[in-house]
Amino acid sequence: MTEGPAPTSATTNDEPAFGWSAYAERVNGRFAMVGFVAILLVEAISGETFLRWAGFVG
Repeated sequence: MTEGPAPTSATTNDEPAFGWSAYAERVNGRFAMVGFVAILLVEAISGETFLRWAGFVG
């Protein structure tokens, strides 16, 4: 049986891998950006800071 080319990401030529790889860092950065935007939306909609909304600050 012959093996085809290694699988790559849909948006880059990086091979999906665990650990300190370029692919893992790119995915982590994208999730961080989504989380940051989500926090901004919570603050804009609720009119409170995220820490107060989440109950960390009284």
